[in-house]
Amino acid sequence: MALIQNKKVRLNYEITETFEAGMELFGFEVKSLRSKLGSLDGAHVIVRGNEAFLVGATIPPYQASNTPEDYEPDRNRRLLLTKKEITQLSGSEKQKGLTIVPISVYNKGSKLKIEIGIGKGKRKYDKREDIKKKDTERDLKRSLKQNIVL
Repeated sequence: MALIQNKKVRLNYEITETFEAGMELFGFEVKSLRSKLGSLDGAHVIVRGNEAFLVGATIPPYQASNTPEDYEPDRNRRLLLTKKEITQLSGSEKQKGLTIVPISVYNKGSKLKIEIGIGKGKRKYDKREDIKKKDTERDLKRSLKQNIVL
């Protein structure tokens, strides 16, 4: 079950490959994510050296009065990936037109994981086609459901 989702990522990007990664978080950030606070809007992943970082994700403190004064909700968070995955991500980051975007944050047992994907940006007409397909599928399901009920 996803705690936080980047809802527009499937609309704006064509995801070709996905990865599962752990995140380096503070305790109050974990509590905040488990209570479904936070946002992945506008976030992306960068690879520097042999490490991957989540940039632009906002995780507010769980209890503002109990957090340190120098806490930044928009700080860069290190992602825990294998060396093989990091080299694969860095190779795709260097290719023109590819972006590494976070898709969702979810529980896996007692751990918090983030699903990231390598995506290529969609053009405006591609987005329109996807919206049109979803609308027609929704209309078909509605009509079938009404025929079954009657």
